[in-house]
Amino acid sequence: MSPIRLVDRYAPDADAVFHTGDCLDLLAALPDGLVQLVVTSPPYNLGKPYESRLDLSAYLKQQQRVIAECVRVLHPRGSICWEVGNFVDDGEILPLDIALYPIFAAQGLHLRNRIIWHYGHGLHASRRFSGRYEVILWFTRSDDYVFNLDAVRVPQRYPHKKYFKGPRKGELSGNPLGKNPSDVWEIPNVKANHVEKTIHPCQFPVELVERLVLALTQAGDWVLDPFMGVGSTAIAALMHGRKVLGAELMPEYVSIARERVRLAEEGRLRIRPMDRAVYDPNAPARSAPPRIVQIGFKQQELSLTE
Repeated sequence: MSPIRLVDRYAPDADAVFHTGDCLDLLAALPDGLVQLVVTSPPYNLGKPYESRLDLSAYLKQQQRVIAECVRVLHPRGSICWEVGNFVDDGEILPLDIALYPIFAAQGLHLRNRIIWHYGHGLHASRRFSGRYEVILWFTRSDDYVFNLDAVRVPQRYPHKKYFKGPRKGELSGNPLGKNPSDVWEIPNVKANHVEKTIHPCQFPVELVERLVLALTQAGDWVLDPFMGVGSTAIAALMHGRKVLGAELMPEYVSIARERVRLAEEGRLRIRPMDRAVYDPNAPARSAPPRIVQIGFKQQELSLTE
């Protein structure tokens, strides 16, 4: 098995590029049309340890610069998935997807879905309903784009249901490979007891990115995360034979991302399986164990037996 070639500046023959610093510096080094998928969760301008809180207009101008560069490096058949929550100011919320949409539209991109990522845990509000979702804006550069629906189908609720009349009477009414996962995704967020938890306060679950990688790219494609954090996008891309570019301002997060790649190369990285149901205390037997990921020249995934 060949080791992952992980470098700190863009090289066409690399498997992974982890840039410590401003994403605009990494983007400036990339050729036009290189990237098949941009997937990221930018800072929400909430004053977290890894960001400086800005005036909203200044924040949007900052995002505009990054988005313009992401569009420049995007392949004509590529996609951008921008995952955001709410900007909160003195108890009032402003949905960032609404604020950011005009920036993407001005770049000539086409909005394909506004995906709702629903999760069950988070901060408890006392003067409004507690927030339990974030949004993924999926844009394409053109009307000719990669979309591998069969790769991300989920089990049918009634897999044996058949047409009861008409010319197809007796045939299965649903796709035997499963159903479209829809635009509402129930995936647990990464909290203290999550198998993937690191020191990052707002960490992507790998399975959220997996679905996007499988649906919107082909093997060997480049995936870019301009706000890489601790490398969840990188793991999702590498474990499915894609190449990855990431930038991150915080050196400690880059170190964790590198360590996660090393653990995956050694077959010791545990993640939550993409096909695992949300835990139900009334039916604990339905809960699948974590998965061990092995990455390298020969891609494989091993199930953890516990």
